[in-house]
Amino acid sequence: IAGWAPSFIPKLAEDGMDLNLCDELVTISPEEGMKAALDLSREEGIFTGISGGSTFASALNICDKVEDGANILAILPDTMERYLSTELFDDIKEDMNDEELKIARTTPNYLFEEEKVI
Repeated sequence: IAGWAPSFIPKLAEDGMDLNLCDELVTISPEEGMKAALDLSREEGIFTGISGGSTFASALNICDKVEDGANILAILPDTMERYLSTELFDDIKEDMNDEELKIARTTPNYLFEEEKVI
């Protein structure tokens, strides 16, 4: 998670592990966390950062192990706006491509384009 030291586990989580309050510790790579964050935004319209993506990826990991019908709760602790200048958005261009412009033009009253001066 950005800003944290490698292998850092907050004291609260460490204390919980020491007291056997945790059934399993799931680790997620930064790449998995970024992919999950981007997948959530593209497929579900849910905007979260790398830690939220990692949380979601770990929940998916747990879903593969539990019985059908089980309930899984994953709380996504942040939003994407803090990551706009990070590698999370490297493949998203500043300007819209042709496909995105075509979609944007379907709502002309809400299109923010500069007026052409003649």
